Amino acid sequence: MYYILYTLLYLFSLLPWRVLYFISDIISFLLQHLIKYRVKVVAQNLEIAFPQKTVAERKQIAKDFYQQFTDSFIETIKLLSISDKTFQKRFTSNVEVLNDLYATGQSVQIMAGHFFNWEFANWGVAKYGNYPFIAVYMPLSNKAFNKLIYDLRARYGSILIPATNFRSQFHKYANQGPYAMALAADQNPGNPLQAFWVNFFGRLTPFVKGPEKGAKLNNTAQVFVHFYRIKRGYYHSEYELMTSSPNYFKDGQLTALYVKVLEEKIKQNPSNYLWSHRRWRFNYDAAKHSHLVVE
Repeated sequence: MYYILYTLLYLFSLLPWRVLYFISDIISFLLQHLIKYRVKVVAQNLEIAFPQKTVAERKQIAKDFYQQFTDSFIETIKLLSISDKTFQKRFTSNVEVLNDLYATGQSVQIMAGHFFNWEFANWGVAKYGNYPFIAVYMPLSNKAFNKLIYDLRARYGSILIPATNFRSQFHKYANQGPYAMALAADQNPGNPLQAFWVNFFGRLTPFVKGPEKGAKLNNTAQVFVHFYRIKRGYYHSEYELMTSSPNYFKDGQLTALYVKVLEEKIKQNPSNYLWSHRRWRFNYDAAKHSHLVVE
């Protein structure tokens, strides 16, 4: 099954970029207007995040989001056959921020949001950074697709650890020297009673404690990465050092700093964020959550 899937997608990836984006435009339109994939979730999220914008402005953001959403999947397939030279042409970053930290011997936790295109960003840090790069991923239930994505992400040497086995596998790599590990820290927590509640777009929102706890335990520098599209098929990753002293911060403050930067980057380019993700799934309850609020 894997080889059939790989062959079909590889042949598809050989199509010219302009043809692939024409297909993406069609899929985007169908996804938003016919299939109506999570259109209510997207609309509700945008209304919470941008109440000051007009309905027309939010609709435009939604339209642009669906285009980037489908583009990201088409581009991921294109990566199956892309050459090193073409990738280098289409992806840039200020990776020297990471490489300067590598020279100090301190490990790094790269804090990301669900921006587009994360597959380009994954390749970029593994290919151009000096650190051994650890990426935590959620295994897919379909074994053929899981192997396909795993092999794709590992092309430039990324060390992939399944989230389900993170505790048992992480220390094996962490004890070998400085590393860089990427985390999409805007995931919904499994239990809002075990999360930090931080103001995010004017609403108290739970964020997982794990990244902050790991940073303090391992004394890792905190670097925010904002990756975004320059134009169709061309991306840039911008690394920004938040702190190299995580233990200086009181409980929750490091998470609050991440959320502040995350919100700023989303506001810069609203359609670049994964609005189909139910970010405000949980409602704040003072009786239950007040002791978890980070000012």
